[in-house]
Amino acid sequence: MRGQWFIDGTWQPLEEEESNLIEQEHLSCFKGHQVQENFDMEVSKPLDGKEAIHSLKLSRSHVDWHSVDEVYLYSDATTSKIARTVTQKLGFSKASSSGTRLHRGYVEEATLEDKPSPTTHIVFVVHGIGQKMDQGRIIKNTAMMRDTARKVEEKYFANHATHVEFLPVEWRSKLALDGDTVDSITPDKVRGLRDMLNSSAMDIMYYTSPLYRDELVKGLQQELNRLYVLFCSRNPEFTEKGGKVSIVSHSLGCVITYDIMMGWNPVRLYEQLLEKEYDDLEETWMSYEEQHLLEEFYLTKQRLKEIEERLHRLKTSTISKTPALKFKVENFFCMGSPLAVFLALRGIRPGNSGSQDHILPRTICNRLLNIFHPTDPVAYRLEPLILKHYSNISPVQIHWYNTANPLPYEHMKPSFLNPSKESTSVPESESLPTIPSPTTSPVLARRPYGESITNIGKELRASAKASEGCCSPALGAPVLQPRRSSRQKWRRKSRQSP
Repeated sequence: MRGQWFIDGTWQPLEEEESNLIEQEHLSCFKGHQVQENFDMEVSKPLDGKEAIHSLKLSRSHVDWHSVDEVYLYSDATTSKIARTVTQKLGFSKASSSGTRLHRGYVEEATLEDKPSPTTHIVFVVHGIGQKMDQGRIIKNTAMMRDTARKVEEKYFANHATHVEFLPVEWRSKLALDGDTVDSITPDKVRGLRDMLNSSAMDIMYYTSPLYRDELVKGLQQELNRLYVLFCSRNPEFTEKGGKVSIVSHSLGCVITYDIMMGWNPVRLYEQLLEKEYDDLEETWMSYEEQHLLEEFYLTKQRLKEIEERLHRLKTSTISKTPALKFKVENFFCMGSPLAVFLALRGIRPGNSGSQDHILPRTICNRLLNIFHPTDPVAYRLEPLILKHYSNISPVQIHWYNTANPLPYEHMKPSFLNPSKESTSVPESESLPTIPSPTTSPVLARRPYGESITNIGKELRASAKASEGCCSPALGAPVLQPRRSSRQKWRRKSRQSP
């Protein structure tokens, strides 16, 4: 943790803004003065009415300098002022009554061994919906990822000069959006549930709104650029040595991050729909007047498009277009992401090349990875948008970080979700690139829509109690057979009765 001024006793650092103001004032007044070079500091005795030689007014407090190394912070709250007045009348000094001593520097002297290795890769962790309910959650989750990465670095990459730093990106709290309009129209009944929905699911409605979508995009974009510039200013060797940047996004944050990298604009989609409607109108019968007006509209639109392109070329020739992000994304990790649904609704269909370029070109991002939990209702698969037949191939299960001798992912053989169609799939001797074309790939059999979640839960519990012989070698998981309900059993008996 980076700090300059610390509170005596607890040694907690002051807030960065206040610390910078105090540091500037301290250097302007006492630069060149001799200070006590001793890190074994203790609280000095009361100053007994010793006057301050310098003072600095802050927003809700003020700082007094009694000497070079005797600095006190005082709160300007009404209760603190009353307590200070009463104690001074009783004979106590101002510093001992309500002042908090500050120290310039930490209680322990720094050593070269404490310095971590230079950061070679930074990972921005972007939150999704629900951050309004707990703004500190993204910081806690990022700290967990950082601690786990430290263990992995020490265990597997101790001999490599690599160091990955995880930085939380909290973009939601700075956005005003509608203010308190949604809260004012929320009924009081079931208020707790409604407040939870307003703080979580409402973010999706904000993003689909043409009024607030740009505000969400700009909020995340500005926060990513701000953190990157701040990190580079404090670590100048990062850019000099070609440090890489990756992004881990969760939930709706994946969609917003994707749109920032791609520069996706819903206005362009609307123009494409208008062009399609015009093509459809040309094939329908219409009167002479309607046809004449339509031709005039088409010519006017073409003329407007030409002027717009000329204006755009003129601007780009004089002013270079700045990218949305100030850095290139090396890896984009989607976690619990609904991005596949958004892409499908935007008209993205499976490709034929087996590459991610028609979803996210490698010139923008080198690798796209989609991580999800099987029971996450918001998460969707991205692989079937790369190639259609991936819908019948089971997703790869990620190893635990502490797994001993894990099997490399490239050595894993694909397992099929529909074993009856396995004969039309890939032979074991062939690799993934030689899989049949997407048009001939098998379709995954789905459960009936009417089947209840309760029955699925019962089947899962029953399969857990079953013997090991009920596991399919192709699937590597128990085969679940649907149970007959009591009504089906009664109907079966009634048909057999005379």
